[in-house]
Amino acid sequence: MSKRTCRLKANQLTTRLNPRKVPARAPRPEGLRPFQPRALQALKLALNIRTVEYNIYLAGEPGLGRSYLVKNFLAPLAAQEPVPSDWIYTFNFKDPDRPRVIALDPGQGRKLKQELAKAIRNIRHDLPARYEHESYVTRHDALINAYNLKRDKLLETMEARANARGFSLHADEDGSLSLYPLVEGKVLAPDEYERLDRTLRQDLKQQSSAIMDEVIDLSRQINKEEQVFRDQERELEREVARSVATSDLEELAREFAANGEVTTYLKDLIRDIEEHLDKFREREKPGSPEGTQDFPPDMANFFQRYDINLFVDNGDQQGAPVIFETNPGFFNLLGCIERETEWGTYYTDYTLIKAGSIHRANGGYLILYVNDLLAHPVAWEGLLRCLRSARLRVEDPTDHYDLIRTKTIEPEPIPMDLKIVLIGDDEMYEMLLEQEERFRKYFKIKAHIQETVFRTPETVAAYVGALRHIITENGLHPFTKEALARLVDHSSRLAQDQERLSLLFSRMREIMIEADALRTMRSQSTVTVDLVNETLRAGEYRLNLYEEEFLHEYDRTVIKVRTQGEEVGRANGLSVSQIGDYVLGLPHEISCTVGVGHGGILDLEREAELGGPIHTKGMMILKSYLLDLFAQDKPLVLTGSLCFEQSYAHVDGDSASGAELAALLSALANVPIRLNLAFTGAISQSGAILAVGEVTRKIEGFFNVCKRRGLTGDQGVLIPWDNKPQLMLGDEVVKAVEQGMFHIYAVRTIEEAMEILTGVKPGRRLKHGGFSKGSLYEAVDERLAELAELADMNRPRRRRRKQTRPEPKETQAVSDKDSTAGRPTA
Repeated sequence: MSKRTCRLKANQLTTRLNPRKVPARAPRPEGLRPFQPRALQALKLALNIRTVEYNIYLAGEPGLGRSYLVKNFLAPLAAQEPVPSDWIYTFNFKDPDRPRVIALDPGQGRKLKQELAKAIRNIRHDLPARYEHESYVTRHDALINAYNLKRDKLLETMEARANARGFSLHADEDGSLSLYPLVEGKVLAPDEYERLDRTLRQDLKQQSSAIMDEVIDLSRQINKEEQVFRDQERELEREVARSVATSDLEELAREFAANGEVTTYLKDLIRDIEEHLDKFREREKPGSPEGTQDFPPDMANFFQRYDINLFVDNGDQQGAPVIFETNPGFFNLLGCIERETEWGTYYTDYTLIKAGSIHRANGGYLILYVNDLLAHPVAWEGLLRCLRSARLRVEDPTDHYDLIRTKTIEPEPIPMDLKIVLIGDDEMYEMLLEQEERFRKYFKIKAHIQETVFRTPETVAAYVGALRHIITENGLHPFTKEALARLVDHSSRLAQDQERLSLLFSRMREIMIEADALRTMRSQSTVTVDLVNETLRAGEYRLNLYEEEFLHEYDRTVIKVRTQGEEVGRANGLSVSQIGDYVLGLPHEISCTVGVGHGGILDLEREAELGGPIHTKGMMILKSYLLDLFAQDKPLVLTGSLCFEQSYAHVDGDSASGAELAALLSALANVPIRLNLAFTGAISQSGAILAVGEVTRKIEGFFNVCKRRGLTGDQGVLIPWDNKPQLMLGDEVVKAVEQGMFHIYAVRTIEEAMEILTGVKPGRRLKHGGFSKGSLYEAVDERLAELAELADMNRPRRRRRKQTRPEPKETQAVSDKDSTAGRPTA
C-alpha cells in the first residue's frame, strides 16, 4: 500500500454532528433508561422475585449515573406499591427484657401513640377521683361495716365465754388479747393476783389456758374475716380501676379492634393497671405532668411503661420507601438500643430502641454503596445475618464479641421484606464473588452499567434529550443547537470512538454548568457553541500544567526528541501518562544499537526493572517476528539493545513495540528513519500492526511538539489501521491536516510503516530464499548473515585435551598423595 493510500483525510480524523440534525424538541428519556437496557433487565427481574436471596449488585464505574439510574428506576415503581406498615415497640408486661413489636396500618402508629398517651392521662386523673366518689365510698363503707359487724360479734362471743368462766378479756390497740381473772366481779390487779393462794393461782392459770385456746380459735376467724374483707376491698378497687380504664380505653379499643395484637396489648395494659393501683391512687402533682417518680429498681419513670415507641412511622410515606443510606455504619444501618444515665448508672428500656435505615426501608428498597458498607465490617456482618434469618433485629454490636456485656434488652425481630441494591465497580464485585461465599448466595442478580452506547440517529436524539433534561434539572439557561451538537461530539471524544457516545453524564453535567456560568459572566441569554468550546479549553487549561512543563522542556531540547531530519536506529515513539484525571501524550526517542555477539536483543527497560510485563511481552513478540522472517536459513546471532531515551519512570504496554521494531530494522539495514514522523502501534508475530489505546492523545502530543517548533508540512504520525474509528482529534489538528501541514497515516503491517518511515520498499521473501533486490529486508538479511558469520569466527574455540594412558598403580598412588596435584601426572 502506498504512502498516499495510507494517508487519512481530515474528515476521517473526527466526527461532527450537524446542528440541523439536532431535534428541535427531543423526547426526554426517563433517566438513563434508553442507554442501559442490560442493567434495567436485571433490575426488573430482581424486583419480580420476592425471595430474600435475589438482591442486586449494580456494577459500573463512578460517574456513569449509577445511583441516578437506580433511584429513577425505583421511584415510579415504588410510588405504585402499597405503603408498608408502621412498627411500634411496646412494654412486655410478662417479660420486660423482651419488648414486643406490633405492625399497624400506615399512620396508625402515630395515632395509637397519641391516643394511648391521652387515655393514660385520663386514667391517672379519673381513677383517684373515682375512689373518692360517693358510689365507691358507699360500697367500701358497706364492706367495712360488714367486716366490723362480724368482728364485733366474734369479740362479744369471746368476751362472753371469758366472763362465764370468771375472766375478763381485753384487746389493746395492736389487737393483742389478754385475760384477767375476776374475783367478786372485779379484775384482780397483778399484786392482788400474787397474794392469792398458790393452789388458786395454778387453777386460774389452767382455766385461762383453756379459755385462751377458745379465744385463739375465734381470733383466727377474725383474721379470716379480715382477709376476706381485704380481698373484697382489693376486688372493689380493681373493679373500679377496670371500669375506669375500660371506659377511657373503649374508643381506642374499638378503633383498633381489627388488630388482635393491639387488643391483646390493651388487655394486658388494663391488668397491669389493676396490679399497680397504688401508683394511680396519688393525684398528679401540679407542674409535674409525669407525676411522681419511681426510681428504684429500674431508675425510670413508672408510667413510661405505657408509652408507645413509634419505631417506624410510614404515615407520611407515599408508596414503598426508597432509602439511600450514604453512611452505613452499624447504628445507622441496623438501628441501636440507646442508653441513658441516671444517678451514675446506665440503663435502657424499650423506648430507647431506634430504627436503622434497613428498618425504614422495610417493605421497599435500600440502596448502599458497597465501598461505604465494607468500611464498616460489623455493619456488613449484621446485614448478612439479617439476610440469613430473614428477620430485622436490633442488636448491640458487642453481643457478637467476647467483651464484657452490660444489662440490655432483646427486642422482638421484625420480618424482613425489602430489596437491597449494592452499588460498586466490577473489581469489587469480583473480589466479593471470590472471597465472600455469602455474597453469591444473597446477591444473585448483577445489573451491569455500560460505559458507552453506539452512536446512531436514535441514540443521538435520546442523548440530546438527556442533555436537555440536565438543563431543566439544574435550572440552566437554554443551549443552542450548535452547543448541543458540540456536546454530543465531545461525548464521542470522551468515549475515544467516532461510533460511540460516552455515558459519563456526570462529566457532561459539569461542562454544562460551567458553560452556563460563563454565559452569566458574558451577560448572554443562551449558551452558545463558543461558550462550550471556551469551557472545554478552560477545563483543559486547569489540568494541563504538567503537560506544559514537559512541552517547555521539549522547546529547550532538554528532552531530546527531533522532529526533523533522519537517523539510523532511531524512531519517535509515543506514550501516554495519566496524572490525576488528565491524560497527556508525549513523544519519546527510541534508539537501537546492534553488534556482533550472542547476547540477543536486550530490553534495557526490563534490565533496569523499569519495564512492565506487557512491555516485556511486546519485546518477546518482536523477537519472534525476526525469527520467523530472517532465521529460516541461518541462526539469528547478534547483540543489540533497545531503549526509551530519557525515560526514568515505569514503562508498560506494547504500543511502542512497532516503533521499537522499526528502530531495530533501521539499525540492521543501516537505513535511516525519518524523525519528522512518530509511530505508535503494537506488533504481532506476523508483522501486523495492532490497535492501541489513547491514540488521539498520542497524536495530539506529537502535534503539540511539532507546532511549537513550527510545522513544516511533512510531519505526521503513523497509527494502526484499526484505530481509525477511535480518532477524535481536536479542531487544531484537523485544520492542520486539512491544510496539508500535518499528516496521519494508518498502516496495517510493519512493511507499510517501514516504507513510509524510510522511503525504502521493505521487499518480500523470494521463492528460493532471500528477499527482493535492493529492498530493506534484503539489507537486514545480509547484515544478520554477516553478524552470524562474524560471531562464529570470533567465538573462542575449545582446546582439545591430550589423552594419556592410565598410570601404573604405584605411580597413581604416589600422585594421589601429592597435595598440589588434582589430576594424574605422568
